[in-house]
Amino acid sequence: MNDHITSAFDRELEEIQAKLMRMGGMVEAGIHDVTKALSERDEVQAEAVRQADKEIDALDEALHADCARLIALRQPIAGDLRLVLSVMKMVTHLERIGDYAKNMAKRSKVLFNAQEVTGATGSIKRMSREVELMLSDALNAYVRQDVTLAEDVRLRDQEVDQMYVALFREFLTFMMEDPRNISSCMHYHFIAKNIERMGDHIVAIADQTIYQVTGNMPEESRPKGMSSIYDVPMDDA
Repeated sequence: MNDHITSAFDRELEEIQAKLMRMGGMVEAGIHDVTKALSERDEVQAEAVRQADKEIDALDEALHADCARLIALRQPIAGDLRLVLSVMKMVTHLERIGDYAKNMAKRSKVLFNAQEVTGATGSIKRMSREVELMLSDALNAYVRQDVTLAEDVRLRDQEVDQMYVALFREFLTFMMEDPRNISSCMHYHFIAKNIERMGDHIVAIADQTIYQVTGNMPEESRPKGMSSIYDVPMDDA
């Protein structure tokens, strides 16, 4: 590329990365807000999370269009192409996390009028907070091109998996002890599963940082938790 084209490419890439970070911040806020809505039984905030997902979806479409246009017009190669492709994949994972937050908001609104399940909200809150911190660190790892931090995010997903399994078993116990808990426990279980899946997508975001810096995707050595009382390993994201 000549200097003019290189300058234009860099400027366009910076704009794409700024949008990516804005999208990441919105998804982070969605995780925080939907958890707060569930904890405080706040229907207005739950609905706000659902509505905010529309803007996340719009950014997803805009960023994919921006990246496709950049590739077509600038024809980046080597590291530059790798970076653009990584951004496109990260955008897809962020959009999916946003969808899970929206699904949590839907379930939460049902739970506001359902029977309370002792300790469930607190457990969900702890699990959600860990995922929120993982996303923050995954985005910071991308900005700083920090492979060590990205690897740390990957490993921390095991703790989220373990939290999910513990909750799954707890809900089974509650349902067996009192059939009146079945409806609430099912909704809480699906919320916990949404959070567990968020963790998998955050790991995939961290993987893209490692790919950008090293040129290689991480080896599949990340330990996974177990998906149920039958100790079946969870599928990877």
